[in-house]
Amino acid sequence: MSQQVQGVVAPGKNEAVRVETIVIPDPGPGEAVVKIQACGVCHTDLHYKQGGINDDYPFLLGHEAAGVVESVGDGVTDVAPGDFVVLNWRAVCGSCRACLRGRPWYCFNTHNAKQKMTLTDGTELSPALGIGAFAEKTLVAAGQCTKVDPSVSPAVAGLLGCGVMAGIGAAINTGNVGRGDSVAVIGCGGVGDAAIVGSRLAGAARIIAVDIDDRKLATARTMGATHTVNSRSTDAVEAIRELTGGFGADVVIEAVGRPETYEQAFYARDLAGTVVLVGVPTPEMKLELPLLDVFGRGGALKSSWYGDCLPSRDFPMLIDLHQQGRIDLGAFVTETIGLGDVEEAFARMHEGHVLRSVVML
Repeated sequence: MSQQVQGVVAPGKNEAVRVETIVIPDPGPGEAVVKIQACGVCHTDLHYKQGGINDDYPFLLGHEAAGVVESVGDGVTDVAPGDFVVLNWRAVCGSCRACLRGRPWYCFNTHNAKQKMTLTDGTELSPALGIGAFAEKTLVAAGQCTKVDPSVSPAVAGLLGCGVMAGIGAAINTGNVGRGDSVAVIGCGGVGDAAIVGSRLAGAARIIAVDIDDRKLATARTMGATHTVNSRSTDAVEAIRELTGGFGADVVIEAVGRPETYEQAFYARDLAGTVVLVGVPTPEMKLELPLLDVFGRGGALKSSWYGDCLPSRDFPMLIDLHQQGRIDLGAFVTETIGLGDVEEAFARMHEGHVLRSVVML
């Protein structure tokens, strides 16, 4: 039997979000209903609100979440009611060409729940990244649920659902940062700081944080940056080269998603170095680079989908590292808020006042 809960809806482009009553159907085959305990306010949700993803309004926002499985549909065996889970937005299929090659983190057939959540008048909702977790409960594909240690704080666990995993994975999985490497991270919001944490975890010798906000650079230092560059007043490419013996960094992680900062990343890497794009651009953005420079500098230009993570492998591992005190996931939580505070949290995030606001339910 369907149930009604409260959730945060973006009704139209750039309109203020509002808390609405939404209808959650019983889980069908391969689906699960999850009672949400915590959900981070991610910049991707703001992109949805602003129309930067698509125009399938109204959106049920929220995707960086942890909670407890309430019920499951037919055929679900990997999770059961009562399991504490982190939600992920790339439920791998297990049968596409990437999965069959043993590279499920590149799965080309990721899936979400087939049924739609709705408003009480029957209007279908588009859940952000197939999750929609600014809500008391949500309906997802069971493969989007990853069991983790239930003793960890939901506010911390939920961060792995998007931003923190994207950043750590960009460094470790996509960038293949190794011991002794030099790394530059351009953009020191939540994802960029997570890339700094991942680079430190991988053993990077020099981690250069680049941003235009001194507050963010100060935070980046606490996350493990060894050097900082304010690119508002300093040429970022020249500064990174100067800090790496004139060569450029082995790995440059672009966590902004803009052509200007990507170009900085391209020229700030060493010959045969790696650029990782983890910042999310908007559809109208274009990039122009001399093809001879692309050829002549060699190396690799990569984009990082969700940190190229495999949730079943990476989420429990990172929770375990947090529990051991080897990484501090709690450092990403600036504040905890309620469902009715999301609009104001977007403003604070946009202005750079918070690393992560987390909705607690």
